[in-house]
Parts: sequence; C-alpha cells; structure tokens
Amino acid sequence: MELVIIIGIVISFLATWLTTRKWIRKAPEIGILGFDMNKPGLPKVAEMGGIGVVFGFGTAMLLYIGLITFYLEKSNYVSILAVLCTVLISCFIGMMDDLLGWKKGLRQWQKPIFTFFAALPVMVINAGQSTMNLPLIGSIDFGILYPLLIIPIGIVGASNVYNMVAGYNGLEAGMGAIILSTMGYFAFISHSQNAMILAFCMVSALIAFLYFNWFPAKVFPGDTLTYSLGALVACVAILGDMERMAIILFLPYALDFAMQAAGGFGKEAFARVNPDGSLEKPYARLFHLTHLAIAVLKRLKAKVYERDVVLLLCGTEAAIAGLCIYIY
Repeated sequence: MELVIIIGIVISFLATWLTTRKWIRKAPEIGILGFDMNKPGLPKVAEMGGIGVVFGFGTAMLLYIGLITFYLEKSNYVSILAVLCTVLISCFIGMMDDLLGWKKGLRQWQKPIFTFFAALPVMVINAGQSTMNLPLIGSIDFGILYPLLIIPIGIVGASNVYNMVAGYNGLEAGMGAIILSTMGYFAFISHSQNAMILAFCMVSALIAFLYFNWFPAKVFPGDTLTYSLGALVACVAILGDMERMAIILFLPYALDFAMQAAGGFGKEAFARVNPDGSLEKPYARLFHLTHLAIAVLKRLKAKVYERDVVLLLCGTEAAIAGLCIYIY
C-alpha cells in the first residue's frame, strides 16, 4: 500500500509539472493571459494554471484507484471518486469565472449557488461522521442534517473564501500546500487513508505548480485552482473528521472575509506599485489580508516587495498549522 501511495504522489507531481509547462507556452497563443498587477508595467502572464494542477491531481487519483482495485483488490474508493467529482465541478466553475473575465465574471451572489452543486457528490454518499465535538457544547450528532446542511456549508464556504486571499505570486498555492500538508499529516496518524492520499497528492501537485508560480510568476492559478483547492480542503476535513482543525487553519481567510465585508466587497487585494517594484497600501484603510501584511511589513522595513507579503502570509499560516499540531 505504501508503494501505491508513493506512486500516486509522484505521478501527481510529474503530471502537473509537464501539463503546467505546456500550458505556459500554449496560453499566450489562445489569448488566456492575465495582468500581473503587483509588477511595474503590468506584464502579462499565462492565466488559468489551475488546469494543470487539477489534471495532475485527477490523473494521480485515478491511477491510485486503478492500482488498489486491480493490484490490491480493494474497493474503498467511493469517497475518493465523490471528492474528485467535487474538485472537477469546482474547477469548471472557476474556469467559467476566469473565462468571463476579472471584471465580468460570476457575480458574488451567483458563486455560492454554483458551488453548491459542487458539494452534491459528497452529500449524496453521506461522507464523514455526523457526530461532532463542538467547543463549550460537547458531542452532537447532527444526523441527516450533516449531509444536507453541514457538508454544503463547508464546501461552499471553503471554496468561496479560499478564492479571496489571492492575487500575489505563489500565495494561493503556498497557503494550500501548508494547509493540506497539515491535514494530510493528521489523516496519516489517524489512519484516514482516503483523506491522506487526497491531501498529499494535491500537495505534490501544488509543489510542482509553485515552481512556475513563485515570484516572478510564469503562470497564475486563477479561480480554476482556488475554487478547487478550497473545496478539496473541505472534503479532506469531512473525510478525515477534521472539521475543527480546518476552521482553525482557515482563520486567516475568515479575517480576510471580515475585512472585505467592511469595505462592501468592492476593494481589490492588489497593492499600489512603485516604479522600483516595491508595494504600498492601495487605500488608507485595510480591506484585505494582503493590505494588512503590507502595513505590518512597512513597520519593519523601508521597502516591501511582493515576495515579502507572500512569505509573511505563508509564514503566518505555517505558524497556525504548528499550533494545530501542538493542540491536537
């Protein structure tokens, strides 16, 4: 079994690497480009790079299912297929948003409706455990309300808020790799094999993608990846009985949501760029987590660059992950 898992992780990395590399060359030919908003001159970069990540991840998961079916003669893969369906539907929703354009994409009220359909595959198989231990309340069995209410709230909420902390080279993939590595580790020690393989195969794909997405980025993830990643985190939490941990790991996203709500969800996360490439807050007030990161860094150093913002936010997420490890 260990060999099968390793094969899946390796294939996820290689398939993502090769597909992303090909996509970077192909995207300009078909006009799928986005502006790098935090660079002087706003250079154009290949967009919708999440296609490569989802392809690599999906290929690895199907190979894993094939190996455990024909080589190990096991059939415990229904939940993996359901999660794969959820990720693919989320990817399709992200593609629609990307192709319609940054300013003309899906409206805010439409996104939860579309992502609800992505939750259906996990709902119909009644994945996860309906009994949850809640702080101050204790153990509660939600029964039928778990698949009908808790699961869609988790997947819709995670896929949408994950899409909000974005727009900086390496940020989305970096944060996702940290979150899923933490959840994959806990799935491993709790023997939640399906949750573990889902988490680690996506981490492998994200690491391959980060090679091209790190500063200065050659490709952007787009909503194609952010919706898929958020949905997958929720699914791994459900399969691995890690809902409380997922909430802790998503605290930065909750803070970003609150800051955006204060601005009526009308402010962009991008910075004001100086001619030398250093960044400034775009508004007097803070409307995004990235704005807060710039403000904090400006107190520590004279010039703040995009890489600094990404490292601070990823470092903060890593510290939260460490806190989870200490608590649990």
